[in-house]
Amino acid sequence: MIMVTTPNIDGKDVKKYLGIVNGEGLIGANVYKDIFSGVRDVVGGRTSTYEDELKKAREIALKSMEEKAEALGANAILNVRLKYSNLGGTMGNTILVSVNGTAVLY
Repeated sequence: MIMVTTPNIDGKDVKKYLGIVNGEGLIGANVYKDIFSGVRDVVGGRTSTYEDELKKAREIALKSMEEKAEALGANAILNVRLKYSNLGGTMGNTILVSVNGTAVLY
């Protein structure tokens, strides 16, 4: 599956637009990871724990979107957009990655 952030792929003509597809990845960072990440911030290190969690959430979201596009018969997704949100409050430190794009057949 080809996934691009652009509205088209050079040299290819869209045969059929199949619709908007989306995916979400929701990852909860546990308390110990939060504490460790805070310590790393204080000493100037990178917060690799959060980077790893964001990567997992992004991969889940993209895979979910890809599966939906394949179910429609698509072989590409155009105009892919990613959005990251931290759902604080009652959700704790939960990270949401949402992704959407246009499923097409080339």
